[in-house]
Amino acid sequence: MPTPEFITEIRASAGHQLLWLPGVSAVVFDDRGRVLLGQRADNGQWTVITGIPDPGEQPADCAVREVEEETGVHCVPERVVLIRSGRRVEYPNGDQCQFMDVTFRCRAVGGEARVNDDESVQVGWFEVDALPPMHERQVFRIKQALSDEPAWFETTPAE
Repeated sequence: MPTPEFITEIRASAGHQLLWLPGVSAVVFDDRGRVLLGQRADNGQWTVITGIPDPGEQPADCAVREVEEETGVHCVPERVVLIRSGRRVEYPNGDQCQFMDVTFRCRAVGGEARVNDDESVQVGWFEVDALPPMHERQVFRIKQALSDEPAWFETTPAE
């Protein structure tokens, strides 16, 4: 994903030190129950659609924007699926980040799935029982979006 301008500005003074950043993921289903996935240009991994909210942007609005920007699909957020702190990531240039991800279940309401920017090399709808190889964190997001359970979150056990 291209680095948002506001993060580039922070990096100018913060250097490569760890940044704690908000992140949003959108698990988008169509009316046939298929899930929308993109194959990332930066690492080749298949994922649900993700992004970083702009300063002041509501997370649900970010999910809608990212889905449209990356895939051409219009969607409506239905509910929060999970909230999770991700692992620490170090990028090839030395930048370090950790994301607090809010995952939304979304419903497609228009548009056609296509590669719509330079963040993906492929975009498509997949049957839930025929997903491409994906990291378990991505599969977990999809499973949680399919469940009728309340939003999932992780806690640290008390000592």
